Amino acid sequence: MTVVDNAVYVRGERETEPGSLDGTLALLRDRDGDGPDAGFAWIGLLRPDQDELDRLAKELSLPALAVEDAVHAHQRPKLERYDDVEFVVLRPAWYVDEDEDVQVGEIHLFLGRDFVVTVRHAETPDLSSVRSRLEGDPALLAQGPRAVLYAVLDRVVDDYHPVVRGLRHDIDQIETQVFGGDPSVSRRIYQLSREVIELQRAVDPLRDVLDGLLDETTDDPEGVMLHRALRDVADHVAQTSESADNFRQLLGNILQVNAALVGQRQNEEMRTLSETSLAQGEEVKKISSWAAILFTPSLIGAIYGMNFDEMPELHWAFGYPMALGLMVLTSVILYLVFRHRGWL
Repeated sequence: MTVVDNAVYVRGERETEPGSLDGTLALLRDRDGDGPDAGFAWIGLLRPDQDELDRLAKELSLPALAVEDAVHAHQRPKLERYDDVEFVVLRPAWYVDEDEDVQVGEIHLFLGRDFVVTVRHAETPDLSSVRSRLEGDPALLAQGPRAVLYAVLDRVVDDYHPVVRGLRHDIDQIETQVFGGDPSVSRRIYQLSREVIELQRAVDPLRDVLDGLLDETTDDPEGVMLHRALRDVADHVAQTSESADNFRQLLGNILQVNAALVGQRQNEEMRTLSETSLAQGEEVKKISSWAAILFTPSLIGAIYGMNFDEMPELHWAFGYPMALGLMVLTSVILYLVFRHRGWL
């Protein structure tokens, strides 16, 4: 069975603890009336299957569309009213330090005149602490199913604060990485932006949910305490929403700054490569110039070193000095030409 806990509360006190879901449903059928002694049942479910929800839907007259949403999950936070039953979807979030990641879960609540059904699809958050808190405050619990909704809302919204702190810490680290030239920072900025968007999807719709609940309790003289509590939750939601929006804008600015720094580093690298290429070109010019200067004497020496019998000036007395002079003259001329062109 996926029933985590179920009990019947009367005047803010835990009156009975049925041993099974059938026992709770039987107690609800036996009770009648709208007075304070009628009480209400709180049934907590964890990953219920289709059969369990169908049975609850039949016994408690739960709307079919809401039951379908609770089975398949993946809903956005919302408050829907079906005659005497209200259906609320909440998206709790928590920060995983080991992975530096934000995880988002889902909680569904069915609220009727004399019952509350909470459906969780993840182990976190553990609503047993919420139940213990309410049982320690009989005056609040006596407000009925709406008190349970407030307490669950308050727990979900309070759990957003560690997420905000974790994201703020990650953004501080990213700023250090950006100005430190870490090449992997772009991927982390994108991942963190996706986490901020997930947090916004969980938080922003809660404003409409709380506005609807506050409108219902504004003129209720018996729900003044609950109205004030819900207004406090609404303030926390607004703060979290503003923080998430600031994070998203800040990450966008950081991404632009990172792109500018990357472009600047690339320009510096290109300039360095260009300067290196120019320096290499100058060295090639010098080497080519000296190679040409040295090649001409080598060519003349090679020609006159062939020792053919019929070579011109082979037996001339001034042939050797002429060859040396020709070597020196051509070398000097080439040196002056290359020097004039700036190669040397």
